[in-house]
Amino acid sequence: QVQLVESGGELVQAGGSLRLSCAASGGTFSAYAMGWFRQAPGKEREFVGLITWSAGGTYYTDSVKGRFTISRDNAKNTVYLQMNNLKPEDTAVYYCARARAAKLALRYAGAYDIWGQGTQVTVSS
Repeated sequence: QVQLVESGGELVQAGGSLRLSCAASGGTFSAYAMGWFRQAPGKEREFVGLITWSAGGTYYTDSVKGRFTISRDNAKNTVYLQMNNLKPEDTAVYYCARARAAKLALRYAGAYDIWGQGTQVTVSS
């Protein structure tokens, strides 16, 4: 069974950078799109971005375009979220998730069935 483990979240000042990692184990990784989501206190989980199975395409929510970059290393079964120019409104628990089916790349949480435990990102002003 596939398991996802996120890491890299921490407290950072506004304008700073972080790189989150999501390591997959126990199953197929390379054939699936991977998504990043986040959930701030009192808010619903929201889509951040995704990367397709072959890393041929990445898609981002408007609020992070130009600041966040998703990449993946299929040889290491790992996907990354590079976050630059962080803002206090980026504060949230960040989750990675694997798409529900191979060759499926959608922006809503229901399209993903395997989730990591989350990693906290806190951006201070």
